[in-house]
Order: sequence, then structure tokens, then C-alpha cells
Amino acid sequence: MSWSTQEPAGTARGRESQFIAERVRTIAAPIARALGVDVVDVECVGQGQRTLVRVFLDKPGGVSLEDCGQVHVSLSHALDVEDPIPHAYTLEVSSPGLDRPFKRREQYHRALGTVVNLKLRTPINGQWRVVGTLREVRDDGVTLSVEEKRSEQILQIAWESIAEGRPEVRF
Repeated sequence: MSWSTQEPAGTARGRESQFIAERVRTIAAPIARALGVDVVDVECVGQGQRTLVRVFLDKPGGVSLEDCGQVHVSLSHALDVEDPIPHAYTLEVSSPGLDRPFKRREQYHRALGTVVNLKLRTPINGQWRVVGTLREVRDDGVTLSVEEKRSEQILQIAWESIAEGRPEVRF
């Protein structure tokens, strides 16, 4: 639900996009919190008048179109006042989607007790992907409970071993 690709971080445009995204996050977070939702990510893509600022929201049980609309209106007014973007842009406020990758540790915390899919930097037992129930999020990594042929295996996986994590969507 929603009211290009990002530039590489090392480029001048990439650094500008990251700077804008962080400024927008700083402005958006208290507004979203006051409206009962959390900002889980902010992206800034494109350049000049084609700049698209995406703000992704979440809350337990998921965000509604009404949540997105309320944040959009309030954030739009705040951005007009703060003026963190030196040119025209398009603001988009949406949910992160069912299987959007985790970008911050707090997203792992939010996913405790649910099934997650982890892409690994090095294989575990010959597997580059591990799917299991997220049991614990620690400073040094996560604990997963993985079902294996009538048994359960507990895996401790360090943060540096995780290339990407996301919720596992099952229908």
C-alpha cells in the first residue's frame, strides 16, 4: 500500500542521497511515533526534480492506508518547514512489504517468534540460506530454531555471517 535504483554510497550523489535520507528519517521518526507507527527505512533515489523520497512504516499487525496517509500529510508539512531537500522531490509513504529485507537490528527484534529467511556469507552445513524461527536477537548475532526431519536444530549465527535477512512469507 502506498500513497531506479539507489546511487552507490561512494559516489557524490550516493552520499547526498544518504544525507537526505538521514535528515528525512530524523524529521519523520517523531512524527510517525506520535501517530503510532515506526519508521523502518528511508530511501532517497534519483536526482534533481526526479528525486523520490520513500519512507517505510511498520507497526505490530501492519500499517494501514490511513496510517500512511496521516504520516504523509504530517511529514509533508514538516519537510516544507525544515526544507532538507534543496530541490523538488516526490514523497512516498508506504508499508515495507511482506518480505522486505531487514536493514536494522530493531527489525530483527520486531520479528522475534516469526519465521525468517537468512542469506549467509558462508554456508552452514552446506547451506547458503537458512529458514527458521527467530528465537533470540543478541549483540553478537541471532538464534534460530530450524526444523529438520522430525527434529529441531538450534543455530547461533553471528551478524557478520548474515548477508541478508527477511521475513519468510508463506501462503
